[in-house]
Amino acid sequence: MHLWCWLALVAFIPVTSSTSPGVKVKITEKGLEYGKASANRLGWFGTVCQSKTAACSLMQIMNLGLPKSALTLAPGTGVSLSISNAFINLHGNWKVKYMNFIKDSGSFDLSVNGLTITTSISVKSDETGRPVVNSVNCGATVGSAKIKFHGGASWLYNLFSKFIDQALRKALQKQICPLVADAISELNPHLKTLNVLAKVDKLAEIEYSMVSSPVISKSSIDLSLKGEFYNIGQHQEPPFSPKPFPMPPQVNNMLYIGVSTFTINSAAFVYNKAGALSLFITDDMIPPSSPIRLNTRTFGAFIPQIAKRFPGLMMKLLVKTVKDPGITLEGNNVTVQTTSTVTAYAIQPNSTLTPLFILNVDISVSARMYLTEMRLAGAVALNTMDMNLRTSYVGDFQVRPLQNIFQIVLKVAVIPRVNAQFQKGCPLPAIGKMKLVNSQLQVLKVRHSVI
Repeated sequence: MHLWCWLALVAFIPVTSSTSPGVKVKITEKGLEYGKASANRLGWFGTVCQSKTAACSLMQIMNLGLPKSALTLAPGTGVSLSISNAFINLHGNWKVKYMNFIKDSGSFDLSVNGLTITTSISVKSDETGRPVVNSVNCGATVGSAKIKFHGGASWLYNLFSKFIDQALRKALQKQICPLVADAISELNPHLKTLNVLAKVDKLAEIEYSMVSSPVISKSSIDLSLKGEFYNIGQHQEPPFSPKPFPMPPQVNNMLYIGVSTFTINSAAFVYNKAGALSLFITDDMIPPSSPIRLNTRTFGAFIPQIAKRFPGLMMKLLVKTVKDPGITLEGNNVTVQTTSTVTAYAIQPNSTLTPLFILNVDISVSARMYLTEMRLAGAVALNTMDMNLRTSYVGDFQVRPLQNIFQIVLKVAVIPRVNAQFQKGCPLPAIGKMKLVNSQLQVLKVRHSVI
């Protein structure tokens, strides 16, 4: 992951009024050390030697060495970049022009040694609320600079190389900091890819704006993000609030991302509000090999009045969540509790639906969470299911004998469709093409649980 990825994560701008986050991000010193690799390129030096009669141009870096470089955390302020004992080999062009009758040109090689640079990186907001990074408090020194000219009257200019070396060393020393500032400013286009509002699917998006300023210590940068799901275009707050939760104290990995139950429950609220947790189940959703069919013959074996009043008809079930699912996180386990109704219909020959009965159904499933690229995904399996009769349009009957039928229907028709959606996953906080490598996922039980 490049340096600008880390800087962008540091640069989430506080735009919300919530005091507790739904998602936390911890960037460790190990992560910053890895990110400094992208700072090893300074690009073109431009024109650094120029007078009324002579100029050097297009100084391209041919070789760059940074034997001692460090990207460290400055508690309470930001990030500090330091480079020492660096060396640069440059190649460029020179030309001389005097009174329109003396003209000469050629190329040169320049070796710069003992280069030291120190700078701090500040983070601000632009007019769109996106982060902007700048170099501040920059200092630079050049130990030595040696130049050799080629072409034209180079034999003459090389006689004065010692004097030219001194002038170039001073000129380079003045231009290093402006070049560093330009290199850091070039990170800003990448910061524009910050996914403060990330689309999940056609129904939902998740907001990752900051709820408080970053906390910078000697060992990590800790970010508090809103981490809340919304219906696309309709940002309605749920009837519950995020609760404080701690992050694990470990700093062995480069990056830690914590997702609280608030974030997951806000997803349940959003999808339930959008009607996505309601599902019609028809017989063609049942595998052909199953002995259980959605028709009045199957259900008539347990409720005789159905077979008598509606012989030979196919049936349809409407599963509808009547309140937002509840998610709890415990040690290596995620449990989802849903309260739903199941309405059974007989499908008449003219395709109209005749209601037969309505059941109250409480369902508990376990979710296995996993990471796929930069998305948090999962798969569920049925734990328990409890049913009772809510309304009957065919007279009283015993619900318990239907338990096995509905368990089979859930396992073969409902859960596979739920898992197909869960497999798509939810985007984690990311910038550009950021990827997680050698990632691990833990489900922890704390006061307010976190993944």
